[in-house]
Amino acid sequence: MATGTVNGSETGARSGAQALLLLAAPLNCLILRALSDRPRQQAELRRQTGSPAQTTLRAQVKRLTEIGVIERHRTNRFPGTLEYELTAPGRELLFVLGVLERWLEKAPDGPLVLGGNVAKAAIKALAEGWSTTMLRALAARPLSLTELDGVIASLSYPSLERRLGAMRLAGQVEAIPIPGRGTPYAVTDWLREGVAPLAAAARWERRYVPQASAPIGRLDAEALFLLAVPLPRLPAELSGRCRMAAEIHNGKKRRFAGVLVDVREGTIASCATDLQGDADARALGSPGAWLDAVIAHDTDRLELSGDCRLARTLLDGLHGALFGVAPEMKGGSSSAKAIRALEHLDLTPAPPLP
Repeated sequence: MATGTVNGSETGARSGAQALLLLAAPLNCLILRALSDRPRQQAELRRQTGSPAQTTLRAQVKRLTEIGVIERHRTNRFPGTLEYELTAPGRELLFVLGVLERWLEKAPDGPLVLGGNVAKAAIKALAEGWSTTMLRALAARPLSLTELDGVIASLSYPSLERRLGAMRLAGQVEAIPIPGRGTPYAVTDWLREGVAPLAAAARWERRYVPQASAPIGRLDAEALFLLAVPLPRLPAELSGRCRMAAEIHNGKKRRFAGVLVDVREGTIASCATDLQGDADARALGSPGAWLDAVIAHDTDRLELSGDCRLARTLLDGLHGALFGVAPEMKGGSSSAKAIRALEHLDLTPAPPLP
């Protein structure tokens, strides 16, 4: 699994993006599903995947074998006959596939079928928005194209315009009318729910192809928290401030990246990446520990302190909103909901991003 670029982007792929793009290829998904119940010989595998050209199938099987998703071996029954089967990484990639499929089914304009052109475009827009840090910038507050150009130095204006257009066409961002600021774009609830496939894909890459995957860094952690924290439904009586942070290692240096969340009577009053200030509760851990907590509801490796009920309720809400029972959407989509959301978020200016 090569690193470096995402579909021509000069910005390197962030953790999880490559796995998502791998699953955007329909034949890869068909191969994974065909091998989900038992090993298959190549002829049978070809039939199960819709009889693609043999050269195409061989190329994809070779790629999946090279990254450890499937393995081949000779059968005892028929010497010389090869069989293909899923490995442990392959089975977890099936889980990522299911998470991605669930997200596509909740697209704003109706369910998207994995493998279709519209679904492929949506996955590509999500992966590129993630890898170019556009998601981090837009997660902090709505931004116009000109403002995005001011905080993301690594992309040209036309490149930003193209990617923003793809995200808008896919229903991941929407224009909102705010006088005097040009045309700001806000993330939609569907893009916020895109944290689920991003997190599942990032965990898969870090577990099984760490040498070919970018480590989870500060911008990644901040983006995931900023996008996901507004999603959970919280008990009306819940109030307090919780510091939720991942421990990021950069060489010998160590720092925390995350958010300080202010909950008032079950509503997110603010969610800011400035971790300074008093907190009633704290939830700290490595990026891997956070991924396990949100995806598998396994909080054993997180360090909780202070008002643990507040911290656990937020953790339960994140897991439930992203990987448990999906919460009902509040009100209509689009501009009205985006404007209502602005009333409860800390809209401090976004810092320049590398």
